[in-house]
Amino acid sequence: MDVLDEQSPLEVHSYFVRGRNALVTRAHLGDLYLDYYLHQGQFGYQHLMQHDTMLKEALAALILYAASRPRTEVAAWTLHFEAQAVNLFVAGDNPRGQVVGQVFTEQVKKTGRNLFCAEIVRGNESPGRSFVEFEGDSVKEAVEWFYRQSEQRLARFFEVNPEDYVMVCAQPDCEEGWIESLTLSDVLSLDTQEEMALLETRVYRWQCSCDQLKMMDILRPVLRMDPEGLFGDELAIRMACPRCGARYVISREALEAHCNRAD
Repeated sequence: MDVLDEQSPLEVHSYFVRGRNALVTRAHLGDLYLDYYLHQGQFGYQHLMQHDTMLKEALAALILYAASRPRTEVAAWTLHFEAQAVNLFVAGDNPRGQVVGQVFTEQVKKTGRNLFCAEIVRGNESPGRSFVEFEGDSVKEAVEWFYRQSEQRLARFFEVNPEDYVMVCAQPDCEEGWIESLTLSDVLSLDTQEEMALLETRVYRWQCSCDQLKMMDILRPVLRMDPEGLFGDELAIRMACPRCGARYVISREALEAHCNRAD
């Protein structure tokens, strides 16, 4: 059986803090991180430790964000860190309960600034996009800047330990001074110090919808425009899914047959 046939479910719990008008989302990501590493092992790649840590933090933030959004939404973030020449991509699909992510370190375009690009899709609506410049070199700083500038509300992102994360977000009429003053110790004692009402629990899994046919769909227009440039003297090429990093070997014969069927 494929090691990824049965991904472990990740539960995200959302709470309303009475008297503070704040939303708290929190989750333990240990099982999801395990599936992420199994995915890497299956496809034979791994990231540098510093990039791996950044991607896991971005996944955590995206999951907590997605869990606070409508169930019909699909969200995707791209975080560009200029000084480190690194792009992080993370996406969360609420209808399917799927999350994926990837690190890009090659041919990262210089922009002269850190950029946070967020894309939201609801059902069949056209995507909504926002671009935010942020200061700092951490995922935490990037996410909190995104909330202030794009979401137009205050949020704090806490790493309780390497696998446990909490997001505290302002709601209408929120006591923002309370959120701004929160420390890690305060977050750890929320259940005893504040009146917390459980709103809902959502489930997510590390899972991508990519497959061989979808990869060939991506290559189809390239084959039609420049088949020799695509394959050269090779009978097959390797490509990675831009969303999850899964590796595929596409033969010229299979791609040409795919294109003919599509026509």
